Amino acid sequence: MISRPLQPILTVTAPPHAHCGRTIKGYMAEHLAALLPAATMAVVAFHTGALRVMALSCAVAVLSEAACNRIFRRTQSIDDLSALYTGLLFAFLLPASAPWWLVTMGAAVSIVLGKMLFGGLGCNPLCPSLVGWAVCRISWPAFMDTNATMLTSNLPAPLQLLKYFGLKSVASLDPTSLLMGNQLGGLGEVQVIGLLAGGAFLLARRHITWEIPTAFLAGVAGTAWVYQLIDPATYASPLFHLLAGGTVFGAFFLAPEPASSPVGRIPRLLFGLIAGAMVIIIRVYGIYPDGVPFAILLANLFTPLLDRIRPTPFGGPYRLPMEEA
Repeated sequence: MISRPLQPILTVTAPPHAHCGRTIKGYMAEHLAALLPAATMAVVAFHTGALRVMALSCAVAVLSEAACNRIFRRTQSIDDLSALYTGLLFAFLLPASAPWWLVTMGAAVSIVLGKMLFGGLGCNPLCPSLVGWAVCRISWPAFMDTNATMLTSNLPAPLQLLKYFGLKSVASLDPTSLLMGNQLGGLGEVQVIGLLAGGAFLLARRHITWEIPTAFLAGVAGTAWVYQLIDPATYASPLFHLLAGGTVFGAFFLAPEPASSPVGRIPRLLFGLIAGAMVIIIRVYGIYPDGVPFAILLANLFTPLLDRIRPTPFGGPYRLPMEEA
């Protein structure tokens, strides 16, 4: 009689043991779909300049990740669409008049310095596209400034007008016009209504939670309201700050970036409030007209500390995070 090896009834493997069906590629594909309305509005507003910047940024981002994977001897990951998404986010922060070398440098820095040097997808402590933006903004401010675009466009630059010419210069701006993206700034970050549609899609698909966007917008509006109470003749209204610049873009696409934002509900609320408040503080006191990118980068630094705020185990004594350490 020939004995046959017993087949295991139960195979024990590492968790998770159940899969919800979602993949990284599908996750990124739906994020790209959420950016599609704003990207379309950017092409309509800025024509081939916007299309050129977005295409070049995405191409350089994908090639940079492929090169890093080859240099670091990692499995190629460009097919998960995360590099394409990072490149498009970075392009949204650039003016449509950005030169090719600036787009190339920023997209490469976003991938190499902002993502791959820390271990790749999910390991970055800062939002990768904002790392590339910060390097370009500090290194080549003249080419990142939308004032150059103003020479050939009839669109207003509301944050620049407010910063350099005061509240009276933006008093006549129509909020509906700002909502429709009729303003200068990053080619995609100013397409407010398209970004709201994309943000609503991400919320409906549960790719992002409501805490960070809501707290971020509340932090912007609340801080702007406090300043307006202090001096209504100097400081703009909360509605202006919500619609001008990259506030909506930061609330739905930059601040909720999974790897660089907190996990718990209370930490996410605090993270959004801190970032939103710093947007107004930078706009009021800083040298840069729009404070959204720098505010989110600074809030990313608080993420490890905020993640230490967590619920007490059921039935266990309450302990401060310092005591646990």
